[in-house]
Formats: sequence, structure tokens, C-alpha cells
Amino acid sequence: MHIFFSGIGGSGIGPLALIAKQAGFEVSGSDKQRSAYTDQLQHHDIGLHIGQTEHAIARLHAKKPIDWLVYSSSVERENPNHPELLFARAHNIKLSKRDELLNHIIASQNLQLIGIAGTHGKSTTTAMVIWLFRKLRIPIGYSVGAKIPFGPAGQLAPGSTYFVYECDEFDRNFLAFHPVLSVITGLGWDHHEIFPTEDSLKQAFNDFLGQSQHSFMWDSDADWLGAKPQHCSIVAKNNPAIDAITLPGEYNRHDAWLAVQAVQRLTGESTSTLVAHINEFPGLKQRMEQLAPNLYTNYAHTPEKLRGGMITATELAQKNQPIVVIYEPLTNRRQYFIKNLYKNVFAEAHKIYWVPTFLAREDPNQPILTPEQLIPNLTNAHIAEPAELNDQLATAIAHHLKNGHMVVAMGASGNGSLDAWLRQKVKDGALN
Repeated sequence: MHIFFSGIGGSGIGPLALIAKQAGFEVSGSDKQRSAYTDQLQHHDIGLHIGQTEHAIARLHAKKPIDWLVYSSSVERENPNHPELLFARAHNIKLSKRDELLNHIIASQNLQLIGIAGTHGKSTTTAMVIWLFRKLRIPIGYSVGAKIPFGPAGQLAPGSTYFVYECDEFDRNFLAFHPVLSVITGLGWDHHEIFPTEDSLKQAFNDFLGQSQHSFMWDSDADWLGAKPQHCSIVAKNNPAIDAITLPGEYNRHDAWLAVQAVQRLTGESTSTLVAHINEFPGLKQRMEQLAPNLYTNYAHTPEKLRGGMITATELAQKNQPIVVIYEPLTNRRQYFIKNLYKNVFAEAHKIYWVPTFLAREDPNQPILTPEQLIPNLTNAHIAEPAELNDQLATAIAHHLKNGHMVVAMGASGNGSLDAWLRQKVKDGALN
């Protein structure tokens, strides 16, 4: 069977393409732009092309007939009349989002699903569960929406019983799955275009818990959901046993404890052994990732994630070391919902550079909110200034680093993002 992935460079679709190839399918795909994901896929001999046109997919279909087209949510949201979707419908090609294919592969491989969900912390927790299985030398298949330093973003594992999946709430993707075990990492109202009210998001997570044979979640999140689901282990955040985890960052330690609890239930391994293994966890790309001495990049775009990043930064900083933040909001539509929640998210910062919002899947009817409009929502707005991704900002960063300051970039990922710009500046030696 020939499966074509539209939007193959995305963090959800890319790992699935790798998994489909390992499952024995003929795999190809396209994306509108080149990225680190597309480069990785080509390294694994997956044929893809950059540019999504009817001509390109028609030429491929004529050469190797496509049986199934899997598309990312962003493809349809950005353009309901996307040429590849129209081509598939016109040629009676099976058309679906990623969840249907993944469920097909899980069933065909006789795997049991471990689902990691939550509005924050799920990539890290998914990677931690994978790490623990590997340290225990237990085969594990997985798909994670971030780059991990100890393997590809997605793979099958011969002889495995379980498959670990980062169950994304965006577009209600996670409601397509029925995990044998689920972990809820942390909750807050997000993806407002999908969940127009807090209650609608709470209902979706309650539905997901109802579809899981057993679950782990924090006591505070269970309270927020307003339910005590059956077959769910409610984990207390004030458990002193968590202090045995030595990873930097309170949020990381909490994610690690949930991972330990889940793997302990599935494997029967002792908590002490699992904690020793999790303390060796190497982290994820762009999760307080150090690019150079005193220079960090962190994927964060909601108040909870921004606070978590700042807490970790204060733990990593030397005593009295000034912390400088460069912030890039993710999506203009999100800003309309969270602008009044910024307040003290950067309370420990010495200086803040606020760059324009990284745009994706935007509502054309919403004017773009500028840094000048968003900064006043900070309690410490007097230390913040608008900035651009240009030589002036690079010079300012170099100045802060020269003076021994910690510089933390928080924002999106991918081409054109603050993270990508910063990595290139480091590579070019522009911050020395």
C-alpha cells in the first residue's frame, strides 16, 4: 500500500511517516517548506517533495498510485480546498487524518497504547516514558512530537507490547484513541479555536479519561476537571518522594514523577530503580536546551509553560545572575485569549525583548497584535521592549552574554522562528 503524507514535515505527521515505512508501507509525502523534519525523513529514504501542487501529486500518482492520503490538521485548516485534498477526492483515494492510520498500525501490530495527553508537558513526559523503557531494555514503539537525543521521533520496535503516543488535544485528535494506560501531564485552557470554552476542553479530557482503561493525573488537574474518574490514580503533588528526582525544573520533576508512576504500573519495576534512571534523562531539543554558555532556548507559549521556563531558568542561574528573556508569542489568535494572563510570567527577568508573534493557522479577521500592544499586559512592562529578529537584537544578546547574563529564548519552533534564528546566529558565531 502506498501512503502519501500531506504536511509530512509536521511534528505529528513526520514521526508517523517513519512508523508507516517501518510497518512495511510505501511512503511518500510533501510539505510547503523544507525543515529539519523533512531533512530527517529524507535521511531515512522517504521520498518527498517541497511544494504542494496538483501537478506534483498527479505526477507521483501516475508513477506510483496512491492508496491512502494522510493529511495534517493544519493542511485542511489553512486551505479547505488544498490541491492535494481535492486531487485525492477526485481520484477516489482514501483520505484521513493521522489518527486513523495510527490506529490501523497499532491494531495490525497487536500493540497496546500508552497515551500521554495534556495541554503542557506531554512531549517531555512521552520522551521520559520512552527513556525509562529503554533503560529497562524493554522494546518500545513510540511517536513523540519533539526531537529526542536518543532516537528518531517515531519508530516501531520488534517484540514490543506497548506503543507510547503523544496524544494531542488539538483538533480533538486524542479522542480517536483508547489507551490501555493514559497519563494527563497538566491542564489549562488552550487551543481556543477548537475549545471555545473551558468547559468544552474539560469535557474532552473527561471523555479521553473515559476511553482509557487506567489513567494517572495530578490531584489539582482532577479538581480542575471537576471529576474523579473511575480507574484513575490521582497523584499528589506534595508527595515528598518526588524530591528524589534531581532534574532541573519543578515542571520537569513533576513530569518525571508521572512517567515513573506509569512505567512502574506497567512493568512492576521498583520506584527507586526508575527514579535512578529518570535522573539520567538527557532532555529534549528546545526544552531549556543550552545552545552556548548561558544561552538557552525553550518551547513555551502559554502562561503555564512560560512560568515553568522561568522557574527552571532561576534554578539553572548562578546566584544573582541576571536573566534576560527573548519572547516570541505563538499564533496571533492565542494572544486574544491570553494577553491579560501574562502579568507575572516573567517576574524574575532582568530584561525582556518581545519579538513579533510567530503566525500559524490564523483567523484573517483578527488584526495582528503587536509587541507594543502586548507588552503593557506585563506587571513588569517597564523592563520590556519591542524587538525584531535582526542584527540589533543579535548585538544585544552578545552584550548580555559577554556580561555574564543568562539569556533564555522562549517561543515557537520551525523555519522563521526565534529558535531557528538563534541557532543560526550561534552557528555563524554572531553572538560571540
